[in-house]
Amino acid sequence: MQDQENRSTLLQTPLQMVLFRVLVAALIGVHGWARLLADAIYPFGGFLDAQGFPFGIAIAWAITLLEIVGTILVMVGSRHTSILCLVFATVYIVGIALVHAVEGWFVVGLGRNGMEYSVLLVASLLLVAHAHWQKREGPTE
Repeated sequence: MQDQENRSTLLQTPLQMVLFRVLVAALIGVHGWARLLADAIYPFGGFLDAQGFPFGIAIAWAITLLEIVGTILVMVGSRHTSILCLVFATVYIVGIALVHAVEGWFVVGLGRNGMEYSVLLVASLLLVAHAHWQKREGPTE
C-alpha cells in the first residue's frame, strides 16, 4: 500500500510538470516566431480585419509578441504563468471558432486544418494553468 502511495502519477512530480510546461510553451512559441519570420503578421491582421475585429494588425502584432515573449515566461514558470496560459487558451479558442471548427476535427488524414491540435493545446494550457495556480496557492487539505 505504501509503495502505491509513493508512486507518482502522470504529471504530478515537479520535473514532469516542468517538462510538460516547457513543451507546451515551445509549441506555442513556434507560432509567434514562424509568423514573425515568415512576414505573416500583416496577412494575419488582414484576416482579423476581415472577420470584423477592429485594429486587426495591432491584434496580430500583440498575439505574435505574446507568443514569443509570453512563452518564455511560461517556460521559466514565472508568477504570471497561469494568467498567460488562460490568455493563450482564449486566443486558441477564438482560433477554433474562427478557423478550425468549420474544417472539422482532423488536422490531417481524414480532414485538413481541423481543430484537434488546437483543442489539445487548449487542454494542455488549462492543465498547466491549473497546476501552476495550485503551486502558487500551496497544497489544499
